[in-house]
Amino acid sequence: MLLFDPSWILISALLAILFDRFFGEFMGRAHPVIGLGKLISWFETRFYADSILRGAGLVFSLLILSLLAATIVSLLLFTLPLWLHLFINGLLASTLIAHRMLRDQVAGLINHPQPQQAVAMLVSRDTQELDQSDCLKAGVETYAENLSDGVIAPMFYFVLFGLPGLVVYKAINTMDSMVGYRNPRYERFGKVAARLDDVANWLPARITALWIALLSSKVGLFSWWRQAGGHASPNAGYPIAAMAWRIGAQLGGPTRYFDELTDKPYFGDPQSPKHLEASHLKQALSLSLPLDLGMVLLILIGLLYHVV
Repeated sequence: MLLFDPSWILISALLAILFDRFFGEFMGRAHPVIGLGKLISWFETRFYADSILRGAGLVFSLLILSLLAATIVSLLLFTLPLWLHLFINGLLASTLIAHRMLRDQVAGLINHPQPQQAVAMLVSRDTQELDQSDCLKAGVETYAENLSDGVIAPMFYFVLFGLPGLVVYKAINTMDSMVGYRNPRYERFGKVAARLDDVANWLPARITALWIALLSSKVGLFSWWRQAGGHASPNAGYPIAAMAWRIGAQLGGPTRYFDELTDKPYFGDPQSPKHLEASHLKQALSLSLPLDLGMVLLILIGLLYHVV
């Protein structure tokens, strides 16, 4: 019996999308990402040093633990009746594919009485001095970038490698979000985690950008593709640039992180406005349903291929 039967994984992936779409996050404090975060914090508290080697120890330890735990769970699922196996596998996967939570959190910016406070929960940039347009821009950029990190990449690794692949990817992504910063504390300690996250997201980021472009009739492929390389991240610029062309506004530009102003390039049609309105954010979020339906369609095509 194969550990990762392709058709079984595709059925579980389909269930994961549906669970996330209709129910969103439901595990509260028992959420796997919270557990990963606690493990990272525990390691950092006891073993932190301004050292690349010590940071590599964090990466190696967490990946081994994540792979081991997910593999054990996967093997246990094979002891269950097939229908229950697929149901639980899809349910577990849905907790690590956070499209509904991402969409709802970003949508909360539209009518929030204190958008600076709301956007501070989404981004690492300084938010105290942001105006309404800056908050909306941060929301659009967050949605675009996290479509890759939080939706497409997890599904990509789940379909390829099952639950172990998904959990290992989320471990990598969680490490990057906690220690992968270029500041005095994490420049060396988080370097391996940040580089590994760059590698893991290289292909999903470009797939995400292509999805955005394919679902946006006015997006010129080479326009946003050329711009994307100007981002400091090797991956984030692709979905952000594609989204900027989709919504008809310029994203990026000078941004303040940790009290330092970073001179980021602008993305989007140079003739488009730099001032964002709520309508721009709504247009970005309107991708939610087509993206989910597109993933469902691809999975159904994959299932048909394996059945036939």
